[in-house]
Amino acid sequence: MTLPTTSSMSLDHVFGLVLELPSRRPAPGVPARLERLFCELSQSEGVRPPEDVEDMIWAIWASHEDEAAEEAMGAAIEALASGALKKARPLLDDLIARHPDWPEAWNKRATLSFIEKRDTDSLNDIAQTLELEPRHFGAISGFGQICLRHGRLNEARAAFQIALSINPHLTDLREILDDLAPQNLMLH
Repeated sequence: MTLPTTSSMSLDHVFGLVLELPSRRPAPGVPARLERLFCELSQSEGVRPPEDVEDMIWAIWASHEDEAAEEAMGAAIEALASGALKKARPLLDDLIARHPDWPEAWNKRATLSFIEKRDTDSLNDIAQTLELEPRHFGAISGFGQICLRHGRLNEARAAFQIALSINPHLTDLREILDDLAPQNLMLH
């Protein structure tokens, strides 16, 4: 299998953005109620189970005041989940065209591009997601996955660590980081 060519400049640009995330604030249009949820998510012992808090964050990210946009997002998410990628792309392209300030529209299209192994397109959409919502642990994790696909292990490690600093309950990322530990890489 041949990997798609991804410009190092593009990977490096997004990596620079990822490294800046802890000092960045969300765009003004990002719902303020997320702040409280992210505070709760960062605690080891919250009032609610961390999975519930994470689900609430994803629900807010996927919601929109425009009912038609929210319905289109739901249809795009269903299309992604069922593997109907050709159906998802026009829905997401339209959402981004109509609502360029909606981080989750960019993130879902980044996910679609990642699945299609169109890494440069995915990186561009991840960058846009993170410009709007620097706490988007899903987009940061997606960037880490692209780094892994291209053998950029240090960048992947850094991305996963930043995602975990935002959401310490991502057990899959902890396992990946354990596998990427230098002593574990030498065993393979």
